[in-house]
Amino acid sequence: MTNEIKEKLAKNKSLSLTERERFIAMFKAMGNPIRYEMMEHMLKYPGCNTANIVDHLPIAQATVSQHLKVLKEAELVIGEIEGPATCYCLIDENVKWFKETVQKIF
Repeated sequence: MTNEIKEKLAKNKSLSLTERERFIAMFKAMGNPIRYEMMEHMLKYPGCNTANIVDHLPIAQATVSQHLKVLKEAELVIGEIEGPATCYCLIDENVKWFKETVQKIF
């Protein structure tokens, strides 16, 4: 990390402790390459189900489910039950908040 970024982070007191924790949880969730790819897929195909994601990625269904759990816990993704499947999409307002927070910090 460059000194300039370190200084900006140290000076930034605009986020409350709760907001910082929320931001860090989202950042960690998106920091994984598989989860990032899953989010890109959900952006292109909102309402996709687990099977769609499994077909898109070279990983097992159980692994997709574990990654979805992390994204849901970070409040980036929501799953809605439709018949026998759960359809997933990004939580737009939370993704927007994350983007705005990144701009505020950096």
